[in-house]
Amino acid sequence: MPRTAHPNDGSSPSPTDQQAATYDRLVPMLEAAHREMTELSKKKQDGIVNALKIKMLNRLLSELSKVIEKDPSHAFVDMLDEETLPQNSDAVLVLSQWHAALQQYKRRHHRYDSSIRKDRWFTVENP
Repeated sequence: MPRTAHPNDGSSPSPTDQQAATYDRLVPMLEAAHREMTELSKKKQDGIVNALKIKMLNRLLSELSKVIEKDPSHAFVDMLDEETLPQNSDAVLVLSQWHAALQQYKRRHHRYDSSIRKDRWFTVENP
């Protein structure tokens, strides 16, 4: 049985197996951080995010940046500013943009493969 056609529309090169593994490992952490920041923002929207949280979030975003660096959505995501320390609501906005960009990336490269009857990453090593 032939494999499903590659889902990539040509706008983003296929990820490597390592990038797909990084995505799968780190996106749940990003989602958890986004939920936490959203809850914090509901309580105190204009509160300032402390430097430790910014450092931790940027470490996560830096690794995810390597996954989507050749994707068109990469131009629309930013790191959190460690010098000016954003407000909670600003951090939520930044994390929301990352979440949306990563979801689009997965939609381009993670699809159903009829030969194995499950969803999988379509990678450089496993097109």
